[in-house]
Parts: sequence; structure tokens; C-alpha cells
Amino acid sequence: MIKVNKWTVGLAAVGLVSLPATALAEEELSPVQTALDSTVISGYVNTSAQWDFGTGNYGAPRYAFNNNKQDGFNLNAVKLTIERPFTETQWAAGYKVDLMFGPDADAIGTTLGGDGTDNFAVRQAYVELRTPVGNGLDFKMGVFDGILGYESTDAGSNANMTRSWGYTIEPVAHTGLLGSYEFNKVIKASVGVANTMGACINERAWPDKSETFKTYMGSLTLTAPDSMGFMAGSRLYAAIVNGYDSIAGLPGGQAGLNSTHYYVGGTLATPVEGFQLGGAFDYGDWHDDDGSVGHAWALAGYLSYQMTEKLSAHARVEYFSASDSVVDLMSSPQPLAPAFDSPEGIAKNIFSTTATLQYDLWKNVMTRLEFRWDHAGGSGEPFGGTDADGGGKDNNYMLAANVIYKF
Repeated sequence: MIKVNKWTVGLAAVGLVSLPATALAEEELSPVQTALDSTVISGYVNTSAQWDFGTGNYGAPRYAFNNNKQDGFNLNAVKLTIERPFTETQWAAGYKVDLMFGPDADAIGTTLGGDGTDNFAVRQAYVELRTPVGNGLDFKMGVFDGILGYESTDAGSNANMTRSWGYTIEPVAHTGLLGSYEFNKVIKASVGVANTMGACINERAWPDKSETFKTYMGSLTLTAPDSMGFMAGSRLYAAIVNGYDSIAGLPGGQAGLNSTHYYVGGTLATPVEGFQLGGAFDYGDWHDDDGSVGHAWALAGYLSYQMTEKLSAHARVEYFSASDSVVDLMSSPQPLAPAFDSPEGIAKNIFSTTATLQYDLWKNVMTRLEFRWDHAGGSGEPFGGTDADGGGKDNNYMLAANVIYKF
């Protein structure tokens, strides 16, 4: 008979050590060890080196997660995920916790203080429940990612390292309840309610609004069935979110605004193996009781080609437009999104194109080389401030290397 220390058995339960099968069979796990046995721990370390051509780069374009990364080496983010996925049972339950560390965590703004200065964020933390209604009605309650957008907060889940302007104006996360139902393999819908539009955990809309004021959201996903030939698996996704946006403060730190965000996007499979197209349209309208205060929108096209098992190429072309009032809000002491923490780096009209080459040489490692060009027009002081400040660039060119280890 093999004797095993109880602490060793506990480590084996969470997968940190391994034991012979006979040893595990002879040791009876406690209820806590049994629960931990189904827990999955994963995450990544995301690093980059970025060079912005020319001078005046202190005011580089302020798309999401681009603050203070120009002309140097960067730790972007470290993510630790602890979760218990659903099991195939009628009354399944699980949970997920996403913890982020590093500069990118500040830009998310989910910290309880909401000031984004401590390099830490509870990006997601929710309990997931399934009820045996029809095909299964699933619920998330807690802090979860926003339902809008083509791109993810996780850089490694996107085709490009840098984020789009469309992602930059989208709500990042909510504290609330989200229900999802898959009618069949073609149609899936989600509806939810949250405290506010903002990502700050446990934030409330009052005193600016009534104590019962909430943010509401809904989405619809259509997936092409196998009967559609080469288009099988293509997806069309639409979503809307409406609520109180405390981050969108008026100049001078006055009360926030209501905002409504619309999104339509999708991916299209092609007859060419490994070749995929995508598109996304984001529209945000900020308004008060008297009507619209301003709007911003972004239209993007995506192209991906898997050339070999390890080598792939990706491109994104985007046009961003914002009203003068929204440009002012992005430059205000309380900007529309945490990414906009400077009066430089935003313009009324921006054309952007991004090209990314990815080669996965090492196991669990993603390596990418990316070139990006942002062209600014219209009002504002884009990409480095005024000419008197040594900036005022209409074009910003960036070359970056991205290395991500996933575990």
C-alpha cells in the first residue's frame, strides 16, 4: 500500500504534481479537493517591442492599449484565468475569474477605484449557470466582457496585435446578468442587464440617474449551416447596448451621459482554403435628456490567410469618424474611455491600416511582426499635439514585434 502525504494529494488535485493511479485510488479526496480537481488554470504573458517612425511620438494615436508604448520594449499584460467550465448536465454550474496585471489592465478600468493606476484589473469574475429550458438557458452573473465588437480584449485572440478604433469606443465590461440561448446550430441570442455602461465594478448610475436606472443589452448570432457549402461556419453578429456612461463626462468633470452603441459584424469563409474575410461596423451615440451630444463610428474590414500550419498573414483596414463634441469629450478630464488619457492622439477623421505576419515557431508561443499606419484629418490635435509642441503629425507609422506565451 502506498502512503501519500495529504498535501501532495491536494497538489495532485489541482494538477500541480502527478501521482501513480494506484496511489490516487487508495487516497480518498476531500470535497474541496474534488471541486478543485475540475478547475482549469490558464493565461498568458504578452510582451512587445514598438517603434514609431519619426519624432513627436509622445502623442501617438490613442487607440486602446497604445498609451506610452512607442519607441521601446513593453510588458503589455499578464493574465491569469481560473475557471470551472460547464459539464454536460442539465443543471450545470461553473465560474470564471480573469485577473490582468500590467499597463493594459489600467486601460480596462474595471478596478473598484476606477482610476486605472495600479496595473491590476479583475477583468471578469462571474458565476455561470445552466437551466434545463429547451436546449439549455445559460446565465452569467458578475463582471463579464462587453458583448460588442469584432476583437477581444486578449491580444492573442485577435488577428492583429494592436486594437481597432472601433474596439476603442466600445464598452469593455459590465457588472450585471447576461442570459444566452441557442435555438439551434444557426441562431443564438443573448439579453442582459447591467449597472452601467462603464467597466468599473459595482458602479451605479445614481445620483445622476434614479436608483433603478440600468443598462440593457442584446445580441443575435447567425451561423451558416453545413448545407451552405464553403460558406459553412460563416457568422453574422449584431448587438446593441444602451445605458449610463459615467466615463463620458462633460469637459470640466460634470455628470456623465447616456450612450447607445450599435454593432454589426461577421466573418465569411471562402472557397480558398485558409482564406477568410471579416467586417465590422461600430456606432456610438452619446446623449443627454435634451438629445444627442455627439457620435462616433468606425468601419473595418479584415483579411486572414493561413499559408502553412505555422505561418499566417492578417490585414485590417479601418475608417473612424467622430463629431467635434466627441473629439472634445475624448480630450476631456474624464474621457470616453480609459485609453484616451491625453488631449493628443485623437482626430475627427482617421484612416488606419494594419498588416500582421504571424509565425508560431515555439510551442505555446505566438510571435508576430506588425506594421500600422494611422492617417489623421479633420479637427483636433492628433499624433503629438500642435506644431508648436513639436508634434502635429498627420501620419503615424508603427513597426512592432509581439511575443505571447500562452499556458
